Amino acid sequence: MTGSVYEVRVQGHLDRHWTGWLGDLTVTHHADGTSTLTGPVADQAALHGLLAKVRDLGIALVSITPISPTPSKEQPGPPSPARLVPS
Repeated sequence: MTGSVYEVRVQGHLDRHWTGWLGDLTVTHHADGTSTLTGPVADQAALHGLLAKVRDLGIALVSITPISPTPSKEQPGPPSPARLVPS
């Protein structure tokens, strides 16, 4: 599976029973009144789906941080802009 691990920070202390509905992400509460949802997200479509779920819960999104890419030997990443050849 390709993808990345993300940390999504939201306002408020999200109850841990939402983890299954949110894709089995780990919920961590912070002293500043925020929660982070951390875990692997398969691709951009899955990330958008996760953000839609956060929106549907009516909680404020604070930040989204990619933590690390998931290595994939099957599919190389897109070429960097420096390697693109004009047609």
